[in-house]
Amino acid sequence: MGVFYEAIPDSLRDWIQKQKMFWVATAPLSGSGHVNVSPKGGDYFGVLDARTFWYLELTGSGSETIAHLYEPGNARITVMMSAFEGPPRILRLFGTGQVLENGTQEFESFVSRHGVRLIPGTRSVIIVHIHQVGTSCGFSVPYYDFKAHRPILVDHFKKKEEKYLAGNENERIDRYWAAKNAWSMDGLPAMKKGLETAKRENIEPIKKMVGPLAPEKGHDGVSGSYLATQTMWLVAVVSFLLGVLSAYMPKGSLTLEALKTTFKFL
Repeated sequence: MGVFYEAIPDSLRDWIQKQKMFWVATAPLSGSGHVNVSPKGGDYFGVLDARTFWYLELTGSGSETIAHLYEPGNARITVMMSAFEGPPRILRLFGTGQVLENGTQEFESFVSRHGVRLIPGTRSVIIVHIHQVGTSCGFSVPYYDFKAHRPILVDHFKKKEEKYLAGNENERIDRYWAAKNAWSMDGLPAMKKGLETAKRENIEPIKKMVGPLAPEKGHDGVSGSYLATQTMWLVAVVSFLLGVLSAYMPKGSLTLEALKTTFKFL
């Protein structure tokens, strides 16, 4: 039977720390955007307290989680773990996510304060501020025996770092971020470091989606879907302000000239 808690109970804290993998789910605010679920493996996560979970986010070809957490008014995130041995269990951590990008003062401070061991390809630290914890039976989750963590990703970025230190400028990690991690598949801006490098060095982002659902880039590099979302917010705000003005201004005084004076951007 499912049980909910407002925070991580002490009885589950050790079990969480012993897990070999978990999944992270996020989604954009747009109903036409894509829900993302990412598997995470390795000993790069922890529980700071009953309401705070963190994990080391490694560089990959996608950047959906970062993009969704950065989206204004969003930051929803769910972490799920399952028992593959011993008593069955599924655990979910519901909360809001915070991105600490590699190279920022916030990132360096967190890593130093908590003694986090960094590895090649480290992109950010994701902090989950938990507001609900849910457990369920997990009776249908199969048994699996853990063999080992795959070293492929870490080895890849270790070799990339070695090539860069040997003088190959093209192997610089922020150039990879610019090409593959600056935008989400829906065209939402993702890694700030990637966006800055792409703009500074004129690096074209790779195309991630195909077919009619693939976002079309605008002149400033922002996708049509992202521009549409921002435009909708602007229209909503302006409409609200116009309603307030019309309620308090004398009848007939809400002219174009009055609007231009009130809204300097018109």
